[in-house]
Amino acid sequence: MQAKDGVRVGTGTAAGGAVAEKQNWWPLAVIASAHLMAVLDTTVMFVALPSIQRGLGMTVASRAWVVTAYTLALAGLLLLGGRLADRLGARNTLLIGVIGFACASAVGGAAVNGAMLIAARAIQGAFGAVLISSTKSLLVTVYKDGEQRARVIGIFTATLTAGLALGLVLGGVLTSALGWRWCLYINIPLSLVTILGAPRVLPDLPGRPQVKIDVISAVFASAGMVGLIYGLGQAASAGWDSGQVIGSLLAAVVLLGGFVARQVGRSDRLLPLRVVTDRNRGWGLIAMIVNGLSTFGMFLILTYQLQSVMRWSALATGLAIVPFAVATGLASAFAAPKLMARVAPRWLLSVSIVVEAAGLVPLIWLTPSSRYLPLILAATVIEGLGTGIAGPAALHLALRGVLPSDAGAAGAASSAAGQLGSSVGAALLNTIAAAAASGYLATHASAGATTAIVHGFAVAMAWGASILVLAAIPVALFITAAAARRPAGRS
Repeated sequence: MQAKDGVRVGTGTAAGGAVAEKQNWWPLAVIASAHLMAVLDTTVMFVALPSIQRGLGMTVASRAWVVTAYTLALAGLLLLGGRLADRLGARNTLLIGVIGFACASAVGGAAVNGAMLIAARAIQGAFGAVLISSTKSLLVTVYKDGEQRARVIGIFTATLTAGLALGLVLGGVLTSALGWRWCLYINIPLSLVTILGAPRVLPDLPGRPQVKIDVISAVFASAGMVGLIYGLGQAASAGWDSGQVIGSLLAAVVLLGGFVARQVGRSDRLLPLRVVTDRNRGWGLIAMIVNGLSTFGMFLILTYQLQSVMRWSALATGLAIVPFAVATGLASAFAAPKLMARVAPRWLLSVSIVVEAAGLVPLIWLTPSSRYLPLILAATVIEGLGTGIAGPAALHLALRGVLPSDAGAAGAASSAAGQLGSSVGAALLNTIAAAAASGYLATHASAGATTAIVHGFAVAMAWGASILVLAAIPVALFITAAAARRPAGRS
């Protein structure tokens, strides 16, 4: 079938309805725009929180759930979204996810109290899980050639990673110019790109009604991730030895263990273990977790350093992180595809993770009198370069060699890995920073609160850099895949 824009659209054949080798950028544009919408909502609300709190009369504790309700629903339901994509067809679930996301955004923008907004954000996260899982599945089925897929994944990852920083800028602009509600309303016009474009340029791959969905496993996975992230987050205020934290983390271990146990020998499993037990794909997923931890850990520390310590405005804070987005975008779109075609994944991933660690190192010397130049700027640029190469390389490895029947599950697993890393990174490094600040005040009674807080930031960055360096070692040792070269005989 030939679309009006000159792009060949598949019809669900055994070839996977792949788009023709030439003129196949429109599918990527539609897929990336849908995923970008969900990614933007991870950060766009951060800078709007003070306005939301004042406007809806929310408490300090409840305002955090404006962000957390979204990320927890997103992370917890990604695997379920992947199986829905396999059962109903990825293009169908993409449209369902985008339409539901836009409707939930409209409800959230019209919220009259905090409870209504938090509920809308959770629904956004649920539909976001469906659309994100669908985008990864479509990438696997539309772009099959190894070198072409590497190039596409580089551009795709650059768009999404830059979207995290763009969300901070956009949130500041919209909140200042139009009010916080437009941080949600903006999703309605953005959704039209996918709603109008998907039927024209994406292959209508048939669903597989025989795919069964294990709802109990979905509950186990969702509740387990919630318990893990909630426990890590509460440790900052309640302490690691509190019953609340210990209970949450133990419940997470039990629930996630139950989820894994249910995936063995079941025909309706959400995540076929062959997707994650493959040596290379498994380490690719671990690298995605580490990549998410690094990026969100830096965002968290810099947001507080710039706004709370250096007294920058929300908009200025977002603009200060733009160099990260630029470095990430350039590295993902241009450097990563070329390196992926020539360098073995073990070396590419391990070295890029070490570069990410190097990006956190300058922040170890943060003080209350730190300036943006050169310390913070250097950190954002170096971190961006490492993230821009590590992200596409890890995603390509995580999706490599996936069976067509597992495309939805593999896409969901890769998304869940990145989201889990982001959530764990923010919660864990925030807890480390808070504990270090408290310890510093206990031993330096004359020090001011700001000095202690910034000391906590520096300690958290030291831990973050150490975790990354340690993670790079097994990545270099255990990955065995070859570089993503174009197969012989292809033009």
